[in-house]
Amino acid sequence: MKLPPAPEFWNRPGLGAQLLEPLAWAFAAAGAARRALAHPYRAPVPVLCVGNLVAGGAGKTPVVLSLARRLTAQGARPHLLSRGYGGSEAGPLAVDPARHDAAQVGDEALLLAQVAPTWIARDRAAGARAAAAAGAGIIVMDDGFQNPSLVKDRALLVVDGGYGFGNGRVMPAGPLRERVPAALARADAVVLMGADADGVAARLGGARVLRAELVAVASTVPAGRVVAFAGIGRPEKFFRTVAATGAIVVARHAFADHHRYGAAELERLGRDAEAAGARLVTTAKDAVRLPQAWRARVSVLEVEVRWQDDAALKALLAPVVAAALRHG
Repeated sequence: MKLPPAPEFWNRPGLGAQLLEPLAWAFAAAGAARRALAHPYRAPVPVLCVGNLVAGGAGKTPVVLSLARRLTAQGARPHLLSRGYGGSEAGPLAVDPARHDAAQVGDEALLLAQVAPTWIARDRAAGARAAAAAGAGIIVMDDGFQNPSLVKDRALLVVDGGYGFGNGRVMPAGPLRERVPAALARADAVVLMGADADGVAARLGGARVLRAELVAVASTVPAGRVVAFAGIGRPEKFFRTVAATGAIVVARHAFADHHRYGAAELERLGRDAEAAGARLVTTAKDAVRLPQAWRARVSVLEVEVRWQDDAALKALLAPVVAAALRHG
């Protein structure tokens, strides 16, 4: 069944959000209390956290992949740490793409493991201990900004410039995981992804801002007609990116984030594409959730992060890179 990625009222003010505001206040208060009462673990190596403020779709995993490649090139020996959302394993567990699938470790962990050693752990402190014991020079967390169990030496918030903070309310009244000022107070920088169509920069106060954008990697989408499908936080971003490659998108199918595709769904998508004389195309995150037999039948749109100010990013990372190299 196709589902919207988020309630429509999360995008703009409305009665639904107003009715849920008492629950939002309770959610925000509970999160603040959890952080205030926590006794976070200090890992023996630096920890770099990449998180976001809204529920899904900001682009944090591509940022983690970009940083992992950068840190590896600098000799910092990054290990990546994920909760393993959508997977059955609790961890700590070292992810092996040859042995594990998305049902076990989650789709994001499989993507991360293609670039650097990756761990899943619902207990982030336990995951950090395991990574450090296995030789990590630096731990990069994919998500976990709101998790207070682990000391973060650098924390980045990824914000989608086109979506911003939605209606500005905390869940369930809106898409925010916590209130914006509280998050900005703990962040070392905001990664503003894409054009600032929502006026995000004006609401960031004095926060350090790193501008970046997601760009399609050349030659990953076939020319001509395509049927695009995605189960990610904001599928419409993916559809726009596919169209920007020059492909003719004849149909778009949006599924819930982390959606597990059934055989009947895939057969319907295949028939739609065949009837339209088109090729199926999806995201890298969706591709790792496809049954093996379908992977050759679906093209994958690969994206990467392009940083607008490389020097600013290098300066921000310099202290944790130096600490990682000292640890080695």
